[in-house]
Amino acid sequence: EVQLVESGGGWVQPGGSLRLSCAASGFTFSSYNMGWVRQAHGKEREFVAVLRRTTGNTYYGDSMKGRFTISRDNAGNTMYLEMNKLKPEDTAEYYCNADRVVNVEGAKIELWGQGTLVTVSS
Repeated sequence: EVQLVESGGGWVQPGGSLRLSCAASGFTFSSYNMGWVRQAHGKEREFVAVLRRTTGNTYYGDSMKGRFTISRDNAGNTMYLEMNKLKPEDTAEYYCNADRVVNVEGAKIELWGQGTLVTVSS
């Protein structure tokens, strides 16, 4: 069974840190780009970060740069998101995402986790 399972969410005070994990199973983890998106209550889904499988390059949403770090452990089939200097506006459900292009036309396989809630408040 193909699965992405997030963990590590919770409550943290402003300025604090959290580390999210995304455990993958049922597919070839190393063949996929891995990323995170988030969605705050009543708002649209927002890009957080992505780590490209071929280059290892990382990209972040503007408000995450310098505070968040995405990484992956291909041997352990796990992706991480280290979040520092958290702000109340980082409060959201965080979703793990995996994708890969499967043909020359650019068709994609896209996988999603169920989400983990991060709450930043005092």
